[in-house]
Amino acid sequence: MPVIGPGPGDPENDDWDPGWEDQDTPFRRWLHDKLTAAGFECAADAAGIYAPANRYNGLDDAQMGLIAILTGVGPDAVRAAHKADLGAWSREQQLRDHPDLAVLDADLDRIRHRS
Repeated sequence: MPVIGPGPGDPENDDWDPGWEDQDTPFRRWLHDKLTAAGFECAADAAGIYAPANRYNGLDDAQMGLIAILTGVGPDAVRAAHKADLGAWSREQQLRDHPDLAVLDADLDRIRHRS
């Protein structure tokens, strides 16, 4: 499977996480659910492609438009799912950078549901 962005040993590595390849993220769950509801047999594969791209590179208007068509929702719904995922990712980064108990305690439920 190709590496999205710099690999772990690359000096340009800017928070690339190999777990993105199979990590259960809010966007991956959203996309998988929408594609499954739309009857796509390859929902898991498509979610596995777009979820890491969403976090690492972001999604351009064409990609968001395609996802909107495939899932039967408007581009604003795709954009909202994208932003929610980036918000969750930001909170994860804060926990990694500053794992004090107050932040951790406030986020335990969300983390538990991700595992």
